[in-house]
Amino acid sequence: MTTNGLYIWHKDNLQAATNGTWQGEFNKKSVKITTDTRIIKQGDIFLAIKGDNFDGHAFIDVAQEKGAVAVIVDTVVDSKLPQLIVGDTKKALGLLGQYRRNEHHDLTVVALTGSSGKTTTKEMIGSILGLIAPTLITRGNLNNDLGVPMMLLELTDEHRFAVMELGANHVGEIAYTSGLVRPDVACVLNIGTAHLGEFGGRTNIAKAKSEIYSGLTADGVAVVPFGDEFFEFLGESASGFTDQILTFGETKIPIEQADLSDEDVQTLFEQGVTSVLMMGDLFADDIDITPTGSTFTLNTNLEIDEIESLLVSLPFVGEHNVANALAAATCAYALGVPLDLIVRGLEKATPPKGRLTRIAFGEHTLIDDTYNANPTSMIAAAKVLEQEDLVKILVLGDIFELGDVADDEHHRLGQDLAMLAVDEIFGLGTHMAQMVRGANEIRAIATHFNDKSDLLNALKSRLQEAKTAVLFKGSRGMKMETLIEHLMSHR
Repeated sequence: MTTNGLYIWHKDNLQAATNGTWQGEFNKKSVKITTDTRIIKQGDIFLAIKGDNFDGHAFIDVAQEKGAVAVIVDTVVDSKLPQLIVGDTKKALGLLGQYRRNEHHDLTVVALTGSSGKTTTKEMIGSILGLIAPTLITRGNLNNDLGVPMMLLELTDEHRFAVMELGANHVGEIAYTSGLVRPDVACVLNIGTAHLGEFGGRTNIAKAKSEIYSGLTADGVAVVPFGDEFFEFLGESASGFTDQILTFGETKIPIEQADLSDEDVQTLFEQGVTSVLMMGDLFADDIDITPTGSTFTLNTNLEIDEIESLLVSLPFVGEHNVANALAAATCAYALGVPLDLIVRGLEKATPPKGRLTRIAFGEHTLIDDTYNANPTSMIAAAKVLEQEDLVKILVLGDIFELGDVADDEHHRLGQDLAMLAVDEIFGLGTHMAQMVRGANEIRAIATHFNDKSDLLNALKSRLQEAKTAVLFKGSRGMKMETLIEHLMSHR
């Protein structure tokens, strides 16, 4: 049942979704279920979540004052509002999201995960599918076991597509959320080192990310990164749920592993060739990276009569975003979207805030990549900075969620960054001291800071010396964007 395209919740479907028991008579209808009393409005239903540091059951009186018409709770509470007793409101939230998705029979879902690039790729896919029909896209970081069902509750009848970002900080979480969204296309972008501390190694990260394929039916399509170190593992995982697998990107393999005759292999060996470049089902060629974007040809490598190849002018900087665009294109291609429409969607996409956003600062350029960070994305960001014609300074904050290997990962990161064409690196935070040590072992270019004020003073001094491009990046908890805000407000 809907009104103006909004799904209507009432006594019967709430009970059917959650297997709950009503306490008090509920004869009203509502179009919104919310877990946050700060945004609750007249006519909403309040679902009280109990977290590690809060308990929504303590705010039921606030919900009533703001106009809630019913509450969903673990156990009976002291309230005049009708109560749906569910035993576990976290579980009930998932059931409600799943019920809403199942009730939307004319919906096609793309789900994606990966160690980096999820937010950007999600926006690219949404831009493509949005050219065809209204599309729901995961907002912000609502990609976990609570955020995913919250997004499903935002579905309206006008939506024909949903692009759902699935994240995880423990094994089993993506299997759970993939089961809720029931994707028609499921994609793993890459396997990196994000959340390394929580998973205890990249192999476990790969296992966790591969859970996304478990939500597919035999009619679904799995999208797999061809050049990733865990490609074979991901492909095998996907094949347990569907035979329809598309790949994107490219990889080098030893020539003895290629599908070549012994004679060809011998000839190549004599020519000094030891590997060959293999292409996925969709791949990029003729890549040209500039400080403001990139161009490349988008090619298909499928067994069809005519190989397609179209030029893309991508308004995203960095070669890593070409890989993200390939993943987005492959997800859309899996749904039968024509290549020319995919290109239009990619070219219309806009980078999310804090994702390599360029800001003019007098004669300098500030690059805001402060949304989040992991070692892989920091290297990718540094390669973007390399494209600048100005003096190049990296301002980096600690990377979180690396566990016991945090110092080792930061040290290795510093060594890798020092091999790139950047002029100076400022490191902020406890772990960044190890990044600075690693970088200076290669080149004396890095300085460590314990607080933002000292870093800002040093940076302002550098900006007086030459035209400079400064890239800011760090984990969300470091709030590196405050450095940019300070510079802009004191210019």
